[in-house]
Amino acid sequence: RMETDCNPMELSNNTGFEEDSDYRDFEGTDVKDMRLEAEAVVNDVLFAVSNMFVSKTLPCAEDVAYINVETRERNRYCLELTEAGLRVVAYDFDQTDDRLQTPYHETVYSLLDSLSPAYREVFGNALLQRLEALKRESQS
Repeated sequence: RMETDCNPMELSNNTGFEEDSDYRDFEGTDVKDMRLEAEAVVNDVLFAVSNMFVSKTLPCAEDVAYINVETRERNRYCLELTEAGLRVVAYDFDQTDDRLQTPYHETVYSLLDSLSPAYREVFGNALLQRLEALKRESQS
């Protein structure tokens, strides 16, 4: 499926057909299952963290999914994914803490960037390698 190949957060700013019931019958305009979105998020950044997976104990629904992430610094977080974005909801796997009022991030990249200097370094290095590979391709 195409959804997993792109940044899932880019899809949240689309044309707003979801709100208009006349368009609900067209394929692809209904609200996406957040579990699929969560899987795409995990696949996108797994290489830059120690561990990351969609929670199997916390409930996933059309409008919410939970992702467990362990940074390379060995800090554990439970993330909530909704249409509003991603935010930390607990400092351990498969937990939510209603008292935690953390900000939403539009992308998993900005969230992990704020939590993990090691993520930032690994992701930046991967980006540089990709750019160097593209440069080599264009020169040949």
